[in-house]
Amino acid sequence: MKVEDVVIIGAGPCGLSAAAELQDQGFDPVIIEKENIVHSISCYPTNLVFFSTPPMLEIAGIPFVTPNEKPTRLEALHYYRIVSERRNMRIRRYEKVTAVEKKTDRTGDLFVVHSVKRSGDKQVTYAKAVVVATGYFDHPNLLGIPGEDLPHVSHFFREAHPYAGMRVVIIGGSNSAVDAALELERAGAQVTVVYRGESVSANIKPWVRPVFESMVAKERIHLRLSSQVIAIGLEDVTVQTGEQTAKIGCDFVLALTGFRPDRTFLRSMGVEAPDGTIPPTYNPDTMETNVPGLYLAGVVSSGRDANEIFIETGRFHGRKIAAHLASKRQGG
Repeated sequence: MKVEDVVIIGAGPCGLSAAAELQDQGFDPVIIEKENIVHSISCYPTNLVFFSTPPMLEIAGIPFVTPNEKPTRLEALHYYRIVSERRNMRIRRYEKVTAVEKKTDRTGDLFVVHSVKRSGDKQVTYAKAVVVATGYFDHPNLLGIPGEDLPHVSHFFREAHPYAGMRVVIIGGSNSAVDAALELERAGAQVTVVYRGESVSANIKPWVRPVFESMVAKERIHLRLSSQVIAIGLEDVTVQTGEQTAKIGCDFVLALTGFRPDRTFLRSMGVEAPDGTIPPTYNPDTMETNVPGLYLAGVVSSGRDANEIFIETGRFHGRKIAAHLASKRQGG
């Protein structure tokens, strides 16, 4: 029976960074990824420009070279793909981890990682340690309102062309909502942004905010603040503002309300991870959870607000994990 030193679940930037840090400590981790590498970035809007500068996104000691001050989605996809290739990372793509069990026998503790390939073939991998770097992009924050599951409602925005000439209601007030509103307006959509706050997020990119405010002032984008969509119909949404409700006609709804890590998956492994704003239980110095040998890397270690941890900070989690595992190997 072959036993891996470390299995990493997830090949996002933080999973790849953890793999590189472990390689630097003499380990040869295997990464299991249910899609392809950096899947979450591939799901970003097609024309997205990162808020961060290239050095803030670098991993594995490999420079992120671009002529632009802020890298694009396409450049990031290329960069992380190059990193995985140059480091000869062992990545099992399109293989979904379904369960992780910890067992103890006369040889010590061992993790049993169950997974399934796209073909349906089931796999079992044994490892001395497991790093969970699953991200959050598959789990949008649902509104819990009637009509949210209708086919013209989406929690993702890729590009504006499909919405050209259409009436679109955007729910949210973060960077993703504001970027989508501007791109949709440029494509000729009739855009209404509905947000529960008194103003859009304070974290809106500084070079984007004045453009958005100008479009609102010119009424090319309609903005309803201190408001909530309480129901979605086939051709309209119901918006509540204070004690008043009103219907807004629309053809599509983009509920850009953010995402959250999958706490159920963590709990199934024995990690203390209550729903809500409290982060899972882990040691911030080592990233080891309450389950010895099971570690967290990236946004999966955050609380309810997935914006607490970005690539810029999550990329360093692997260094803590690698150092801790190396000290264990040396009997420290």
